[in-house]
Amino acid sequence: MDESVDRDWMEIALAEARRAGANGEVPVGAVLVRDGEILGRGCNGPVAAHDPTAHAEIMALREAAAAVGNYRLPGTTLYVTLEPCPMCIGAIVHARVARLVFGATDPKTGAAGSVFNLAAAPAHNHRVRVDGGVLGDACGDELRSFFRARRRTVTQ
Repeated sequence: MDESVDRDWMEIALAEARRAGANGEVPVGAVLVRDGEILGRGCNGPVAAHDPTAHAEIMALREAAAAVGNYRLPGTTLYVTLEPCPMCIGAIVHARVARLVFGATDPKTGAAGSVFNLAAAPAHNHRVRVDGGVLGDACGDELRSFFRARRRTVTQ
């Protein structure tokens, strides 16, 4: 895949992450693409939605599945600013996403190779190609800035 194309799509995911942050949610964004077209986008929203499953990846998958009328999304690439958690990897595998591209690694709950490698679990009947680190510094900076501001608010 063309690295500049990956960066362009990740910039859109970063815009979604910023939207989440502006809403007081952890700034994670996602965009699901097939054949150069956005099928779904999402940003973190579990606090506002009172929904522990309202992660950016899940929101993008839901929007895309509704748009195409099928929960299976073959031939798609999911761009997400933070390495997905185990729940999100499960949804990505079940949706038959072909490729996952993430920005920053998640050293606590990352399930695409850093803490767990559920995307490559041999028990799954579908394999997702995983490429990490695309705009990783920018994605990580967005998260660090959010938590730094939150810590300042709490300590004041």
